[in-house]
Amino acid sequence: MKLYFIRHGKTEWNLEMRFQGASGDSPLLETSIDELKRLGKHLSNVKFDKIYSSDLPRACHSAEIIQSENQHQTDIVSTPELREWSLGHLEGREIAKAKAAYPQQMWAFRHDLSQFDHQLFGAESVEQTTQRTISFVKSLKGKDFQNILIVGHGANLTASIRRLLGYETSLLRKDGGLANASLTILETDNFDSFKLLAWNNLDYMRTDETANL
Repeated sequence: MKLYFIRHGKTEWNLEMRFQGASGDSPLLETSIDELKRLGKHLSNVKFDKIYSSDLPRACHSAEIIQSENQHQTDIVSTPELREWSLGHLEGREIAKAKAAYPQQMWAFRHDLSQFDHQLFGAESVEQTTQRTISFVKSLKGKDFQNILIVGHGANLTASIRRLLGYETSLLRKDGGLANASLTILETDNFDSFKLLAWNNLDYMRTDETANL
């Protein structure tokens, strides 16, 4: 089975450099809607057996835009298990101000999650946010699917995908986070081990060719 992971399109709060988390949300930018349409066209030949999305509006809207460009119409199923990392008191806060107030913790959040103190912010732990998403992914085992599209969020997907690939907590931010409207692809036969086929891919922005993935 191939798992196509997409981070939602860029939002107003992304532009303003604010934490959104699992409770905050803001509309997609017009420029991001155009990007998502291009991504949808890039994937238009891929027949997805199912599209799963976080139930937060920015992810649902992103999934709908991508689906609208696909040649094979597929149901979209939204679920809270794919929500962004719940960041407690950080949600809605400007990232620059959080860095000024908590420099070591903000560095840890971006570079070494083993040092991130979730309790300081009333946030989910690394284990909590990754486990709920990984549990959802592994619940797909045994289904007669070939291709699945999953639309979620940057912090949660970055950590969860890296965990599926076997990375330790200190390395879950290896190679940085996922860009808005980026494509990451994993392949698995048994849901115990996963092979990385593409990471944080934005090639569709440089070509109008549809995917043959």
